Amino acid sequence: MFGLNIFKKDNQLDMNYFKEVKEVKHVLNGQEISIKTGQYANQADGSVTITIGETVVLAAATMGSAREGVDFFPMMVDYEEKFYASGKINSNRFMKREGRPSDNAVLTARLIDRPLRPLFPEGMNNDVQIICTVISADLISDPSVIALNAASAALMVSGMPFKGPVGAVRVGMIDGEFVLNPNYEEKLSGQLDLLVAGTLDAITMVEAGASEISPEKMIEALEFGHKYIVELCALQNKLYELVKPEPKAYGTFERDEELVAKITAALAETDLESVKGVTKKEFKVNLSALEEKAIAHFATEIEAGTISKGFLKGIVLEAVENTMRKNVIAKGARYDGRTPEQIRPIKTEVGIFPRPHGTGMFQRGETQVVSFATLGSPNSAQIIDSMDEETKKSYIHHYNFPPYSVGEVKPLRGVGRREIGHGFLAERALEPVLPSKEVFPYTIRVVSETFACNGSSSMASVCGSTLALMDAGVPISAPVAGIAMGLITDDSGAYKILTDIQGLEDFAGDMDFKVAGTKNGITALQMDIKLTGLSLNIMKEAIAQAGTALTFILAEMAKTIAEPRAQLSKYAPLIKTIHIDPDYIRDVIGKGGETIQKITGETGCEISIEQDGSVVITAPNQEAYDAAESTIKAIAFSPEIGQEFDGKVARVEAYGAFVEIAPGKSGLVHVSKIAPFRVEKVADFVKEGQILRVKVVNIDDQGRIDLSHKEFYKEEK
Repeated sequence: MFGLNIFKKDNQLDMNYFKEVKEVKHVLNGQEISIKTGQYANQADGSVTITIGETVVLAAATMGSAREGVDFFPMMVDYEEKFYASGKINSNRFMKREGRPSDNAVLTARLIDRPLRPLFPEGMNNDVQIICTVISADLISDPSVIALNAASAALMVSGMPFKGPVGAVRVGMIDGEFVLNPNYEEKLSGQLDLLVAGTLDAITMVEAGASEISPEKMIEALEFGHKYIVELCALQNKLYELVKPEPKAYGTFERDEELVAKITAALAETDLESVKGVTKKEFKVNLSALEEKAIAHFATEIEAGTISKGFLKGIVLEAVENTMRKNVIAKGARYDGRTPEQIRPIKTEVGIFPRPHGTGMFQRGETQVVSFATLGSPNSAQIIDSMDEETKKSYIHHYNFPPYSVGEVKPLRGVGRREIGHGFLAERALEPVLPSKEVFPYTIRVVSETFACNGSSSMASVCGSTLALMDAGVPISAPVAGIAMGLITDDSGAYKILTDIQGLEDFAGDMDFKVAGTKNGITALQMDIKLTGLSLNIMKEAIAQAGTALTFILAEMAKTIAEPRAQLSKYAPLIKTIHIDPDYIRDVIGKGGETIQKITGETGCEISIEQDGSVVITAPNQEAYDAAESTIKAIAFSPEIGQEFDGKVARVEAYGAFVEIAPGKSGLVHVSKIAPFRVEKVADFVKEGQILRVKVVNIDDQGRIDLSHKEFYKEEK
């Protein structure tokens, strides 16, 4: 029975279990890229692996059925970092399975989502899920940018109605020269970290951090990146031609267009023009009045059930949005009365609350953000254990967006992706101006609380953070401000760029382009568009218009505080760094940490020791610092021959007495050096605990100290 060959030719199983693997390759700026499909995850509608070097990312895209009654596109994107990819085991002692996504994974998922979502048909309501998994990481190639390309390629071979492909590259800059897809070391040492995504014809998404680079250089970087995006798109098209996937049917949110036209026709232009307002409340009151007028007009249809109130209100809002767009293009007039370049009124404050180390309030129109800066010890730095490395983060920015900030009622469910993304953007905007660890050894945490919002709270948090840091006395090199730019277009190709967009202009507009920077240049950039692409000329114009706005905002902020305070808050810890000979590090720490624990216990200070002998002391006050410093210096000092001390007798032996001249440092007073005459019994002359004046007479090559007391014997008598 066991000898039966069940795999003989007549009995062979159907080999359709195994799909044909199709592969395309391309050399991008000297680096080979391979895209394969048919090898893994074949139950998904589309799956690929992209390999660059020894980094491999798997992307799987799956489409579900259409959701009835859903008027939005339910697409989900997840990015998974697996510790096994880099040959690591999670350092968490109790939980070895990967847990909740890291902030980096959340940010990468958002990066993947943003350029892909606009390329699906308007009104599509099928569930779509894209999961990108890093399955091998060589710690050279950045898996996040590979994942975005993999997600696009998986959609291309899935048969979904995706108007791709989308390519993505990372652009760095070292000594003024651009670097394509920089490795980890080049990213850290460079002046630019730009991730740009686009199609064959245009750019669709931008995310950047920069060391105050000029707008002209940023545009050059975008042009540089798009050249290679074209090559990546061509490679994905090549894979598509090999696979030729069968198009999938999809659902859309359907509505009665005749009914829409009937409702729209009943809305008088004068009524639509009346829906304006400087404030959100004023706008809502006018909108509500128009809605009630429409409800009264269609009362019979509503009572008969042919028109629902919710549907009617949706069409009214759509008509108001279209009127807003038309007025911007034709007249350059916005619904709150501003011109396209005009910024809402600005109000700033610092030092608002007594106990936080630094506070800054920035209000632009109705958007109000208060940022709180806290200074802590180096030991307070955040430890990040990720798939590729374990690092310490000494500057942290957190952004909060409670429901009351937009007048809503929602349960608090923890931090969402939006909060993580906005917090990271503001953090990135401030990083280039922060002092080095050597100059300012504090761990800095800034929390931006959005107390009210009507557009661009993320850029308000950049301004609020700058104010809070300066109020806290953090010596930043230059203040940073942020502004959100918008775009309105029409079918003729006409467009208007808007400065400082409000909520409706963001929701109904075609672009959300955030720019942060100092008077010297750009520090952060983020662009999302709802169009299929954006020309570099429009981006160039938007950046120039943003620069004018930033200059104005920085001047307004300077009226409240122009530079960092000279003194830290009286409630901030005192942190100073001293240096000791690295040979004494072991003595300062002590056996099992006994010595350093004793110092911290007695003084209330936190002590951090680096391998180069740098000792960072974080003290609650000057007195505690002085006590810790003197103790450490006493332990780490090297005595010299001829130095005199008042030491404490630690132990008495027949041959002499051991005297502690500094914490943890003792020397021997030999019986022959206790007195200027012969001493028969040491215990007759010295006792344990006695303070004895001694002199260093010799230090041997093993560091043992010989002391003498006989020079002072007569003085005591």
